[in-house]
Amino acid sequence: MKVVIAFLLAFAAGLAQAQPWPSRQIRYIVPFPPGAFNDTLARTVAAELPKAIGQAVVVDNRPGGNSIIGTEAAAKSAPDGYTLFGAALPFSVIQSLYKTSFEVTRDFAPITLAGFSANLLVAHPSFPPNSVAELIKYATANPGRVNYGSSGNGTSVHLSMELLKSMTRTFMVHIPYRGSAPVVTDLIAGQLDVMFDNVPNVIQHVRSGRMKALAVSTSSRSALAPEVPTVAEAGVPGYELSVWFGVLAPAGTPREIVGRLNSEIVKILTSADVKERFAKQGVEVQTGTPEQFSEFLKSEVARWAKVIKDAGIKAD
Repeated sequence: MKVVIAFLLAFAAGLAQAQPWPSRQIRYIVPFPPGAFNDTLARTVAAELPKAIGQAVVVDNRPGGNSIIGTEAAAKSAPDGYTLFGAALPFSVIQSLYKTSFEVTRDFAPITLAGFSANLLVAHPSFPPNSVAELIKYATANPGRVNYGSSGNGTSVHLSMELLKSMTRTFMVHIPYRGSAPVVTDLIAGQLDVMFDNVPNVIQHVRSGRMKALAVSTSSRSALAPEVPTVAEAGVPGYELSVWFGVLAPAGTPREIVGRLNSEIVKILTSADVKERFAKQGVEVQTGTPEQFSEFLKSEVARWAKVIKDAGIKAD
């Protein structure tokens, strides 16, 4: 009897494996709460991809642990083409800050880069410096007296300032928060001096006069704030930080499935409608092959490992 049961189970498993992909819904894990752009990206793919593959895509938000909880869940998922993962810049610093059961360059199969966004360096209106050059001069003359907030260690807004500090050899005090909203609130209230944040998160406060903008982090100016210079233009040549977004799967996902997902997701992201909608949120769509995304990830991991080591950044 046991032999018969074993045979039937093996036969059923064989049938399951023989089913063409996809034969059931796909889960898209986002290691951030709803509302952030990574969630917007996931929901855009989840709305459009079923039209091409004939199966539903369900977004699964797994925030917490500085994105480690969701990242670990994705890394440990079966590599069968039924799990997608939405990564952003913090993905490339996890390995340098935390001890984890996974490795970002070993346990994931890159599908495609999705796009880039800028961070905006802003200050409270009463803060004396009105430019990056003045900020550097002020911080140099007052080491440890300038404070800046971030949404947590290893986030793009934290790394934006640490890169600036490293390149200018200045010392400003980091005050980490749990999320962007309370940082914005405290800066407006005058509890913080400066901060970096995603352009869409703070540009309305700049327009209303509750903050003043000093520079953008990217190599070119932001379309949402064309009057604001880049950090490089404003006095720190070579400075550049772009907040990137991308889509991956667990390592071992069949190459033909990765290729199909790449093809379909790239079509979605490069459609005129999606590019226009993302542009209004300050995100420039940029896609590529899985191989190109893989090389980009390796370079990002190496780059931020050096910044983190040089700045002596530690996890909370």
